[in-house]
Amino acid sequence: MIIRRLGTSVQLITQPQHAELAAFIITNWCPDHFPSSPRKESILHAIEKHDDGWMEIDETPVVDEATGELVDFINVSDELKRYTSLHGIELLASDPYAAALVAQHRLNVYRRYANQADWKSFFTDVTKARDAYLHEAGSVSLEELLHDYNFVRAGDLASLTFCNNWLKADSDACGYSMRLEGKSLIIIPDPYSGKKIDIEVEMREIGHQKFNSAEDARQVIASVPIVKLKGEVRGAESWK
Repeated sequence: MIIRRLGTSVQLITQPQHAELAAFIITNWCPDHFPSSPRKESILHAIEKHDDGWMEIDETPVVDEATGELVDFINVSDELKRYTSLHGIELLASDPYAAALVAQHRLNVYRRYANQADWKSFFTDVTKARDAYLHEAGSVSLEELLHDYNFVRAGDLASLTFCNNWLKADSDACGYSMRLEGKSLIIIPDPYSGKKIDIEVEMREIGHQKFNSAEDARQVIASVPIVKLKGEVRGAESWK
């Protein structure tokens, strides 16, 4: 769950909804930045579904037993991070190249844990899964996959910046950086050839409160309507 804390209220965005926005952001890139490729459909599929492993977790939000506060995707337990990663890769088995890209995504975003003993089997398993799915996808090299992964990471970072209300996000080597100005998401370098694109993501907003249990939180969240968080995305060539 992505949690935007706004003082008296919190806005809640599920991981799959964030991922759908990520795919929309990349779909609208001009051909100079996202050229045609026989793998393009699988790349977009990977972006759109890269967080589906979180779906069941988001349906019953995580609550910190000590504080009663909702816990976002960054601060959940390592066990949940590993579970949602492996489950999400498995869900894409019917599209091996997409599964390989999402496996690479997990290796990248959790690389800070690579030398921790309780994460070693995770990295071994995910690397094996990536390589097996890549082999199943056909004559695609690891170098090509790493190149295509940049689109996954760029879409992920752009959507996260908007959904989390981050002021900016560094490129993480994907070649693009993002900044949020009000409701305007800016991507550098400009992948839209000067155009502005309207964006939106579904969310629920509740008052800032504490919960006795995950089920308590689920019922409160389910009782409020889904609304749209709206904005725009555009490109620029440099920061002013």
